Amino acid sequence: MLKSTADVIREQLGRRVRELDCRMGSGDLDLPGSSNWYIPDIAVVPRAPAKDAGALLPDQTLLVVEVTSDSDGDTDRVVKRRRYAEYGAPLYLLVDRQERTCTLFSEPGPLGYTMAAGPYPFGTPVALPEPFGSELRTEEF
Repeated sequence: MLKSTADVIREQLGRRVRELDCRMGSGDLDLPGSSNWYIPDIAVVPRAPAKDAGALLPDQTLLVVEVTSDSDGDTDRVVKRRRYAEYGAPLYLLVDRQERTCTLFSEPGPLGYTMAAGPYPFGTPVALPEPFGSELRTEEF
């Protein structure tokens, strides 16, 4: 059976996510004050419930991952990158299947992410900072 890119990432992150007492899924992320909801390919969030058990917000995540497809590549590259930063998602990993690259965005702010590592061509490991403290292997993407 052929694994999706998201499945490959989940397998690599699984152990560390459990050690951090987090969950990994692809639920809705709310963007308060806007009409948008995003469903990332992967979101890593702490297992402990938030005080308000309402919608999940980007700033409650540890990592958001989007894997582009032909139909949504530009949205993932531009719109979601800006919106995730605006709403405080600390790490945004863009796996661009059309460009065959990975870019890790960090240090979110109201105008976007201020740091980017990459783009790295598939096959190049991507260093994930703490709390992950590991490298994501990309040769299977």
